Amino acid sequence: MVSPISPSPRVETLARSGIETIPKDYIRPEEELKSIGDIFAEEKNDDGPQVPTIDLEDINSDNDETRKKCHEELKKAAIEWGVMHLINHGVAEELINRVKLSGREFFDLPVEEKEKYANDQAAGNVQGYGSKLANNASGQLEWEDYFFHCVYPEEKRDLSIWPKNPADYISATTEYAKQLRSLATKILSILSTGLGLEQDRLEKEVGGMDELILQMKINYYPKCPQPELALGVEAHTDVSALTFILHNMVPGLQLFYKGKWVTAKCVPNSIIMHIGDTIEILSNGKYKSILHRGLVNKEKVRISWAVFCEPPKEKIILKPLPETVSETEPPLFPPRTFAQHIMHKLFRKDEDEDDDLDKKLNDQSEKK
Repeated sequence: MVSPISPSPRVETLARSGIETIPKDYIRPEEELKSIGDIFAEEKNDDGPQVPTIDLEDINSDNDETRKKCHEELKKAAIEWGVMHLINHGVAEELINRVKLSGREFFDLPVEEKEKYANDQAAGNVQGYGSKLANNASGQLEWEDYFFHCVYPEEKRDLSIWPKNPADYISATTEYAKQLRSLATKILSILSTGLGLEQDRLEKEVGGMDELILQMKINYYPKCPQPELALGVEAHTDVSALTFILHNMVPGLQLFYKGKWVTAKCVPNSIIMHIGDTIEILSNGKYKSILHRGLVNKEKVRISWAVFCEPPKEKIILKPLPETVSETEPPLFPPRTFAQHIMHKLFRKDEDEDDDLDKKLNDQSEKK
C-alpha cells in the first residue's frame, strides 16, 4: 500500500486561491505526462475510433427483429468497448436536470458549508464530502473533490449525511436511483441472454433486487491552472457490475482502447454506461471492463454523477460462471468476494495469485 500523503486542502480551495502552478503531489509521473493533451481539442477530433452510442428506444419493441437488433448492438458494444453512450434510456430529462442542478448547487456552497458533510476516510467512513487520498497506484493526488453516498436500496441509505441544501437534492436523487435500478435490470437481462443464459441470471449473480447496491459519487473537477500535468481521476477500471454516468457536458472522460486513449464525446441527453469488473469476471472476460481516466482543464469546471451498481461485499463469490468456461476458454479470474476484489484492486493486498486484472493494468501502464 502506498503511504498516505499528508492532508491537503480541498482541490476547490486550491483552484480558487489563484495559484499558477499546482503542488507537486498532483503532478503525474513523467511517463504518463506525454499522453495528456488538451481535452477540448481531443473531444472535437472525429478521427479514429469513437465510443459507441446505443439507442434503447427499441429495447422492449414488440417487433422481434427490431428488439433483437437493439439487444445485439448493446451486446457488441459491451464486448468490444465495455462502455457506451445510452440514449432513449427511459430516464426523464426533467429528472436528470433536477439531479444535475441539485448536485451543482451543493458544490456551489461555500467549502465550510460542505465540510459539515465531510467523511472520515482514516476511520473507514467513505460516505460524504471528500477529496481523494493517495492510496492509488501512482501515490499522487487527483484534481477532484467529491460527494459519495449509497442511494439504493432505500433501507440501506444514511439520509443523515445527505445534503439538506439544496432542498430538492434528496427527492431528485431518490427518484433517479429508482429509475436507474430499473434500467440496470434491463441492461443485465440483455447481457445475460447475450451469454446464452436465462435473462435474470446475471441479476441474480450480482445480488438481485434486494442485494445490489447503488452508490453515487458526484465528482467535482475545478479549473486547473496546469491541466497538462494533472488528472481528475487516474487510469482505473470500475469494480462495479455496471456504472451509469451523467456529466455537465464538459469533456473529460478518456478510454484506453486498442492501445490509445480515446476521448468520449459529449452526447446530449445520454447516460454513459460502463461494464465493471464484476460483469467482466462473471462473463470470463467476454464483456470488457475498460481502463479509463478523467482529464481536467483550465477553462471550465467539470462535474460528473457516477452511480456504481455493486454486489454485496461478502455474500457472493465472484468467479467466471460455469457456462462461460471451457477447455479452450479456461477461467481468467480466481474466486474472490467483492470485498476481496476491492482490497486487491485498491490496496494491492493479494491473498491469491496474480489475476487477469493485474495483467491488464500492468499492460496498459507499459503501453502509455
